[in-house]
Amino acid sequence: MKLEFEYGQGTMAAELPDNTDIFIPGETVKDPDYIPEDKLKEAYLESLAHPIGMPTLTELAHKGSTVTFVVPDRVKGGEQPTSHRKLSIKYILEELYAAGVEKKDILFIISNGLHPRSKESDAKAIFGEELFNEFWHTGQIISHDSEDQEHMVNLGTTRRGDPVYMNKYVFECDIPILIGHVQGNPYGGYSGGYKHSATGITNWKSIASHHVPSVMHRKDFTPVNGGSLMRTKFDEISMHMEEKMGHPFFCCDAVLDTNSRQIAIYSGYAKEMMPESWKLADKRTYVHWAEKKYDVLVFGMPQKFHYGDGMGTNPIMMMQALSAQVLRYKRVMSDNCVIICSSLCNGFFHDELWPYLREMYDLFQHDYMNTLPDMNRYGEYFATNEEYIRKYRFTNAFHPFHGFSMISCGHIAEMNTSAIYIVGAQEPGYARGMGLKTRATFEEALEDAKKKFVGENPNILALPLTFKKAAVHLCMKNPEEDCMDAYGHCHPCMG
Repeated sequence: MKLEFEYGQGTMAAELPDNTDIFIPGETVKDPDYIPEDKLKEAYLESLAHPIGMPTLTELAHKGSTVTFVVPDRVKGGEQPTSHRKLSIKYILEELYAAGVEKKDILFIISNGLHPRSKESDAKAIFGEELFNEFWHTGQIISHDSEDQEHMVNLGTTRRGDPVYMNKYVFECDIPILIGHVQGNPYGGYSGGYKHSATGITNWKSIASHHVPSVMHRKDFTPVNGGSLMRTKFDEISMHMEEKMGHPFFCCDAVLDTNSRQIAIYSGYAKEMMPESWKLADKRTYVHWAEKKYDVLVFGMPQKFHYGDGMGTNPIMMMQALSAQVLRYKRVMSDNCVIICSSLCNGFFHDELWPYLREMYDLFQHDYMNTLPDMNRYGEYFATNEEYIRKYRFTNAFHPFHGFSMISCGHIAEMNTSAIYIVGAQEPGYARGMGLKTRATFEEALEDAKKKFVGENPNILALPLTFKKAAVHLCMKNPEEDCMDAYGHCHPCMG
């Protein structure tokens, strides 16, 4: 059969055996029904009127209350007029105003964490024209700056000893509101809830307690699940923030479908709300479909996706993207599984967005750097580099420590595959420098994999549109075949 896979700005064709299985999120297995547009207002008002585990905003707010919204950046969540960010903010503002809160006492913080601080165009896309015009020009929409020491608060450590730093604007306000998306995330199962606050409004020192090999290379991390040490740390850090603030976050999360449409809205106290939202999210995200384990995964990588233009060509970001798929699909991968992935791999690092990754890549080629975890000792060296920090703060670049979370994740692909082939690389040396094999075509790669790793009749799973649609965590059709983790415990996602 002939299939097209993402490649650069377009696609690359592959001729695969006729018995190849195909999975496309939202198509092969349909998502749960989304809320029709004409029912969205009703759904939001119902959720806000009955928050889980805490009082309503009407009961919490009054004239003089200061309110800070913590709003996700552009990495996920959709930007359509009916997106969760736009609608949740609209209906929450109506309730706050009715309770007596004044516009001057409202602040919006884009919770970019170590991601690039949002540009004006980003803010306009996130909030929409109306909200943007209402709050941008008065300085009431800002982007989190984890290196602005005057506006970060050191809250000590969790009981486990993890450092907790927090945005001062959020810490000092009367009502902190988290707007989140319950979408499948390879880092701890889901975005939204306590993951949002534990990564979006803190700094690299706190994030270094969980986005590192000692946490990400544990057996409880792969495949992705809601019971890993990383997920536990998210919850502990965010609950420590709440303890020090003296009150909880008010959360408004939406379970989203493949096209970022709202399946359901959940509001309230994250500790009690998250388990409820996950029950429905699991039906969309942990998809029980596969009837066999696969020896070969085939997909393609565009140049621009998720973290930005160049993610599919920058060798370190490529490794993170490959590993994210392993985290999502590990339950259906055989022990000797091979990945075949198309990538332009043309040497475009996008140095403005990731000013430090070229240096990281060069370091990885020298000084006894045999595997990516060998790079981890350079984490603080990069994280405190003043020029890279200046670029994060003032030129919309990623924070340098973000590269180390990418490196930590990037090694997972090597840990869990027999080989990874990059096909169509224009500068194949960059792929080989990451330990990947290179071939000109999908067909050549498959023939080599048959000869060396998977035999003449491998089970092949094709994954078109892997990076164009909101991904799922693919599972075996019979949950008993894949729900046990490395410790013999049932994954929380499996109930």
